[in-house]
Amino acid sequence: MKRRTFVQALPAATLLPASLWAAARQNSVNPAATTAVYELRVYHAAPGKLADLEARFRDHTIKIFDRHGIKSVAYWTPLDEPEKNNTLIYILQHPSREAAAANWKSFQDDPEWKSVKEKSEANGKLVDKIDSTFLALTDFSPRLR
Repeated sequence: MKRRTFVQALPAATLLPASLWAAARQNSVNPAATTAVYELRVYHAAPGKLADLEARFRDHTIKIFDRHGIKSVAYWTPLDEPEKNNTLIYILQHPSREAAAANWKSFQDDPEWKSVKEKSEANGKLVDKIDSTFLALTDFSPRLR
């Protein structure tokens, strides 16, 4: 076999140092991993309203989030008092901080969301306080899907 034919037949990865090849693979597999941000949100429900808040998320909010590019990662409720009966915690994924701001604006302006919120709060507000923290994955974190 001629040397030129042999070199052409080699996969490109064999010509790169392993660390460069791994970095190139990681970026090509998930280019958003470097700019994606996560948002930790903690909802402090009004007294006696946690079940109503969960129902609003289950029946409406998550579907509207999806429509506006807001990706739900997971939702939790605490097991221990005093937060057990009044706290909903969840994490969202956004392509970037800029996308998060734009997605939240479009969500807040959505006529269906406005209607759902108004109807669900006919007997009083569901949430007393919302805490929001934007997060970036560390370099040693397992990657999320």
